Amino acid sequence: MFGFIKKSRKILGMDARNLIYIRPFNLKSAKKIADDKLLCKKILKKNGISVPKLIAKIKTYEELENFDWSTLPDSFALKPNRGLGGEGIIVVYGKKKPARNALLGNADENTPACWIKADGSLISIEDLKAHIRNILDGSFSLSNTPDTAFFEERIRLLKLFKPYSYKGIPDIRIIVFNKVPVMAMLRLPTEASKGKANLQQGAIGVGIDLATGTTTTAVLGKNKLIEYVPGTRMLLSGIKIPYWNDILNLAVKTQEISGLGYLGVDVAIDKEDGPIILELNARPGLSIQIANLAGLKERLERVSELKIKTAKKGIRVGMDLFGGEIEEELEEISGKKVIGTVEKVKLIGKDEREIESEARIDTGAYSSSIDAELAKELGFQKTLEEFSKIDLAAYEISHEKENEIKKVFMEKYKKIIPEIEDVAVVISSSGSSIRPTIKINFILDKITIASKVNVIDRGNLKYPILIGRSDLKKFLIEIK
Repeated sequence: MFGFIKKSRKILGMDARNLIYIRPFNLKSAKKIADDKLLCKKILKKNGISVPKLIAKIKTYEELENFDWSTLPDSFALKPNRGLGGEGIIVVYGKKKPARNALLGNADENTPACWIKADGSLISIEDLKAHIRNILDGSFSLSNTPDTAFFEERIRLLKLFKPYSYKGIPDIRIIVFNKVPVMAMLRLPTEASKGKANLQQGAIGVGIDLATGTTTTAVLGKNKLIEYVPGTRMLLSGIKIPYWNDILNLAVKTQEISGLGYLGVDVAIDKEDGPIILELNARPGLSIQIANLAGLKERLERVSELKIKTAKKGIRVGMDLFGGEIEEELEEISGKKVIGTVEKVKLIGKDEREIESEARIDTGAYSSSIDAELAKELGFQKTLEEFSKIDLAAYEISHEKENEIKKVFMEKYKKIIPEIEDVAVVISSSGSSIRPTIKINFILDKITIASKVNVIDRGNLKYPILIGRSDLKKFLIEIK
């Protein structure tokens, strides 16, 4: 699929981006706002745009030496004012108090000796001082010019993103041109990126359908297409971004305020305060095209001559022109279809017996399961009767013994229990169990799936069928 993008004439290259869009549409005065984070924060806040709260700033070595470290909260972000690409940012999640008589000058037991970073390592006042000196010297700024360091409040992670993000805060990058959002992606921190949402450092970029705010395809780093969070079976497609209309509205209004004709707007979602503008980028990178399996060039050309008077109109145009295109490309290239979290499913059992019912689509579960009564109607009554005779209390259920349990059980009972395909060892907060697994086919959105489903009493649940992610490889899930 990467080859498809690489060869596409729709792709916007770096030279074209600079020559056609950045130079004519991003005037020097507007770029100054984007490149100066403190100035940008001040202007946006003055215009009613939500930004992280400024805690303190340090402009000189004298201010650094006289800084009162006790004024810092338990958690914060330290940033260079003119930093580029996420370089020079330190985020701390808590502070650690020293023992009595700590070796920090006149520090007593109530003085914070150091703070705890995202990876669990400690950073002391002296470490922070050394880092701020590097910021003041311009180590992280554009053209290595002397810079200002500042502390701002730390964004609090939204629960939705916790399983997808490694020790950092995800953000949403939106490309806006002529008051129209033309492309967007969710950026997820990884272990490789050290908790930073930066693709150049190894973060994940996930394309977002502009009409629905639902994630589609994903890229690791700059060009490796992936389906799951590395090291897990967590699907990256089908994540519904909260506050989607509000986020697009913030992005377009931010363009109007800044005066940048072509820009990337980075938005984070605080678990209490909602969408917050992190920063503006007058020279946004182009990996967003890979994450979306779509080129920017054609999209920018389509909106360049439009007369857009209001943010609301620009958002509507972006949704109408570009919403759903990603899904169509995916269906064409990889055969994936977009489904909801509840779908009609037709089960096909023994002797071609068929049952149609609603199913819960759940990427949080690995395997699919059906209600015991459905399994009986499909012809597996004898299977369940023989399985019920087994003394399951004889098995000590644990994650470590899962494979051993399955092997021993099947060796002993496969010839005794008809049509049993395997057993599922399920360990959860609500209890542990061993379930019979049977082989059936089911039809979902006109696609036939050969599945091994486990059987359990789902009589107290709303849906008698649950389809897990092992059977959803041909689908994208639109979460509403």
